[in-house]
Order: sequence, then structure tokens, then C-alpha cells
Amino acid sequence: MSAAFEKSGSPEKEDVDTQELYAQIGQLRVENGFLKKFQETWRIADRASLISPRVKSISVRRHCELLTVNRSRVYYRPVPEKPENLKMMEIMDKHLIAHPTEGVLSLVLFLIARNYPVGPKRIRRLLKIMGRETLYRRKNLTKLGLRKFIKPYLLNGLVISRPTQVWCTDITYIPMKKGFMYLTAIIDVYNRKIVGCVYND
Repeated sequence: MSAAFEKSGSPEKEDVDTQELYAQIGQLRVENGFLKKFQETWRIADRASLISPRVKSISVRRHCELLTVNRSRVYYRPVPEKPENLKMMEIMDKHLIAHPTEGVLSLVLFLIARNYPVGPKRIRRLLKIMGRETLYRRKNLTKLGLRKFIKPYLLNGLVISRPTQVWCTDITYIPMKKGFMYLTAIIDVYNRKIVGCVYND
């Protein structure tokens, strides 16, 4: 009966368990200190830059788990451009300095004439890498003018019920054999009648 009340397990085994427990606690302290040191850094690029194989106390796999970064991002090395692409980018750069308005299709024909078998997709990708953009006139219809030139709409809520109550004006151009003729008309808003007009060539 006395053997039943004796402590189970040997003291040596308890010492080994205690040592393993202290080792785990120490590992958690190292990991928590590592996270606390960089807790203000949240972008994935910054988190990935914190991972270093030189830190022997924490493995790269555990680094990635703690910082929620895929290991492929750590091990991946970008493939450099082919020498042929670098040569084409150099040719395009020199050509675009003299001809900045040429687009993708013009560059495709330009390089094919110099025995470079290329297509539009390849040229677009290389231009994106170079940071080059074709210069051309773009639509400029939706931009507001200066605030001091923006006037309130005076006819808002006004009931137009009789002639000559409200007039409006408009200007247009008419293509001629030599140049344009500009026509300005004054219109009665009530019946759309042209009250007067002025033209100038």
C-alpha cells in the first residue's frame, strides 16, 4: 500500500521536462521580442525584408509563419531581362527621343525592319519597364475651369412662358474652301427662333 502513495515518475524525468518547458518559454520570448520590435511595420514588402537566414535562433520557416509571409516570396529571385530585350530597349529609347509621338504599332514595324521579331505585347511590356509613354493629345472635356469663371445657372426653376423672355447665344464654325467661317447666333429660348446672327471669316 505504501508503494501506491509514492510519487510517480523519476526526478530525472521531471528535470528533463522542466528543461524542455524552459526552452520553449525562451523560444517564445525570442519570437515575441522579434515581433514587438517590428510591430509598426505592416506592409508585406517590409515584413519580407525582416526575414533573414542569419538569425539562427528562429528558422526562416518560423519567420514566415510569424510575419504571415509566403516562403516563395523570400526565396524568389527575379529573372533578369534577356540581352536581346536590353538591346531593343536601347534602340527604342534612342528612337523615342527623336520621335516621342510614335506608338506601339510604329515601334513594332520599326524593330521588324531591323530584323527583331517582335509583337505588340512584347513592345508594351518593354515600354512599361522603361517607363516610357507615347505623347499625344488627349481628350480634355471633363475638366472644370477655374472657379472664378464658373457662374451659377440663372434659368434654374424659371418658367419660360412667352417670346423674348430669355435669349441665348451659341457659336459654331463652318468649313470653307480656305479656312473656316465662324457663325454666332442669338436664339429665342421659347420658340427656338433665331433673333440675329453674326458671321466672320
